[in-house]
Amino acid sequence: MDETTTAPDAYEISTDAARLDRARIHHWLSTDAYWAIGRSRDKQDRAIDGSLNFGAYETATGELVAYARAVTDHATFAWLCDVYVDRAARGKGLGTALARAVRDHFASTGVHRIMLATHDAHEVYRKIGFTSLDVPEHWMALQLP
Repeated sequence: MDETTTAPDAYEISTDAARLDRARIHHWLSTDAYWAIGRSRDKQDRAIDGSLNFGAYETATGELVAYARAVTDHATFAWLCDVYVDRAARGKGLGTALARAVRDHFASTGVHRIMLATHDAHEVYRKIGFTSLDVPEHWMALQLP
């Protein structure tokens, strides 16, 4: 089921994948997001297809101004990633609104853990309850080539 929620200053957030501007998302991430520089369009489209996507839109124009996606089993776990706000729309609380929309969506599904990784936006996520790992040494990662 697609959801639409209100966001700050005449924006709305929707999980309707049909509304996504895939070309814009690819451009943002592949050229301006440190974690996705150079990501191919094919890889980005596959990521969108395999994820629950959240778009923030100007209500007056319907233009996509921010994006986030969650990789999830819809039952126990979600990974929040690819959070991006268009440079022209920054400073309006859209990053926090997107993260809140993800949190609120999963709060009603039984998912009990949402993870994310960030290099520089810790305060955005702390505002809605994210904290550093209590025991980070319990977590591991496998980096594939």
